[in-house]
Amino acid sequence: MMLVLVMENSSHITSFVFTVFQEMGPIRYFYFCVILMMYISIIFANSLLVGLICAERSLHEPMYLFVCSLCVNELYGSTALYPALLVNMLTDVHEISKDKCILQIFCIISYGTIELCNLAVMAYDRYVSIYHPLKYRLIMTPAKVSVFISIVWIYSVIKVSITVSMTARLPLCSNTVNKVYCDNYSLVKLSCISTTAVNVYGLAGLFLTVFGLSFLIVYSYGKILRVCLTSEESRKKALKTCAPHLASLMNFSLASAFELVQSRFDLSHVPAALRVFVSVYFLMISPLLTPLIYGLRNTKIRTVFKKNYSAKLFPK
Repeated sequence: MMLVLVMENSSHITSFVFTVFQEMGPIRYFYFCVILMMYISIIFANSLLVGLICAERSLHEPMYLFVCSLCVNELYGSTALYPALLVNMLTDVHEISKDKCILQIFCIISYGTIELCNLAVMAYDRYVSIYHPLKYRLIMTPAKVSVFISIVWIYSVIKVSITVSMTARLPLCSNTVNKVYCDNYSLVKLSCISTTAVNVYGLAGLFLTVFGLSFLIVYSYGKILRVCLTSEESRKKALKTCAPHLASLMNFSLASAFELVQSRFDLSHVPAALRVFVSVYFLMISPLLTPLIYGLRNTKIRTVFKKNYSAKLFPK
């Protein structure tokens, strides 16, 4: 009988309310301007790098194809968050429908999974290029690169689809979300029934994914470190080759830590403005830094851009 009443109550929940916006006050208009500028910058920079890599055959090499996949993911994740976030900052009714909330959860979790998988595969690519330089083109063939990128996206979509489908079936007793966007754990906490099965699957999937990919990253950089110890020239080459990837990896780790703290701990005593920054850091800094790290720092990309496109896009 109790379960029936719970299901009846949860069936009336068709939308969710973001409570953080109500605490921000007029400062949300300042945040709107800043986030709008950042979103435009993210779209422009990532689209420019994707277009450049796709258009130039000289950039159809494994490293640049992985960077292209990374930039596409940045566009995907940013678009899942920013439009809805900007609308909620301007309106007085800070709501999102249940269907859109579930879709946003799927996009944001899959974005994070794809990001980590991409970085792990890129670590393996850097290991092969430094540890087996003479066999690099034989090992990292175009077909193998295509398989790696396909596995990254297909695995992430399947894994996240199971997680989100389990969350979507939970009967809910409340519709208030103490964040500026929907995330999986926030909805699970609103459930009227036991969420043991969802939590066990989520933690097991998270552990296997993070542990497996972290092992690949540590193994790859362990091999690279062995090469670095052989000579000063090897150290310089490794540093030049791996610095952008290490920067992306460290930034993603920091963003994931912020997201974990925001989701798992009560931050109601923290000012709303700071909570908003912590919430959106996950999908704000990484998408902006990726094209800057791999575009501005890479000599070949800069050369190709200046030679073929600079004068057309930015005429004197």
